[in-house]
Amino acid sequence: MGKDVVLVTGGAGFIGSHLCLRLFDEGYHVICLDNYFTGRLENFGDRYQELLLSGRFEFLRHDVIHPIALEVDKIYHLACPASPVYYQYNPVKTIKTNVLGTYNMLGLAKRVRARILLASTSEVYGDPQVHPQPETYWGHVNPIGIRSCYDEGKRVAETLMMDYHRQNKVDIRIARIFNTYGPNMAVDDGRVMSNFICQALRGEAITMYGSGEQTRSFCYVSDLVDGLCRLMESEHIGPINLGNDSEITLLELVKTIEKAMGRPLPVEHKPLPQDDPCRRRPDLSKARELLGYEPKVPLEEGVRKTIEYFRKALGD
Repeated sequence: MGKDVVLVTGGAGFIGSHLCLRLFDEGYHVICLDNYFTGRLENFGDRYQELLLSGRFEFLRHDVIHPIALEVDKIYHLACPASPVYYQYNPVKTIKTNVLGTYNMLGLAKRVRARILLASTSEVYGDPQVHPQPETYWGHVNPIGIRSCYDEGKRVAETLMMDYHRQNKVDIRIARIFNTYGPNMAVDDGRVMSNFICQALRGEAITMYGSGEQTRSFCYVSDLVDGLCRLMESEHIGPINLGNDSEITLLELVKTIEKAMGRPLPVEHKPLPQDDPCRRRPDLSKARELLGYEPKVPLEEGVRKTIEYFRKALGD
């Protein structure tokens, strides 16, 4: 008997593609499911042929808002656009993906008795009034704002996970993912890291919404994937915060990119968008204690690797 069959929804996306490759390299039979709204087969790069020829990797084009019948042992449920540009493009579709998609994946997990991990988000905390954010914090979210299709969609997805666990004994895991960056991010996807780097590479001014004193905590994608795998293999259902708890201002991020590129970058300030959080930093106490999780990649190193990726993506 080989290793477990693992389904990754959103498997051709930014985080999903890295997770698929990690699971494949660990010997699992991986089913990568994606509707290719934001996911791309190009994210597998020069390994695409290897995956196809291996006999233990499958690509399925499917939208999780529709049910699907598969035989799997574990489900990493990542399907949903995670950047404001994409999730606000079709907000109704975003909330359907979060709610109906999670409902369908839980139905599958219940039927085949698979363990299912939900990729939830730090956005469930909204614009937080508690800092840093522990898992016990219930959040400060606008239920009718332009971001609520994603924020409230993920909150309902967590509710569904817990209710299937309590009512139907489904084996669940909930990860709350904080700002993640690295290769395979989409160009111009509206996230601050990709926006700043792509603008810098094009020789444009950096668009800074607000004063730039608002903070984020940036986690390199390999560290995040390690946390997801640790949570899936643990006996803790969560929710558990995953990310990096090194907090910096957006102006400090610009300085880091300047250092990596070896030149100063002009900054253009614009008004802060509605419901944009002013501070964001995970409390990683649970992840450290229960999972032995520790982010390892320093921001300077991760930014250099991400610049290299975008340089190629932009054809520099």
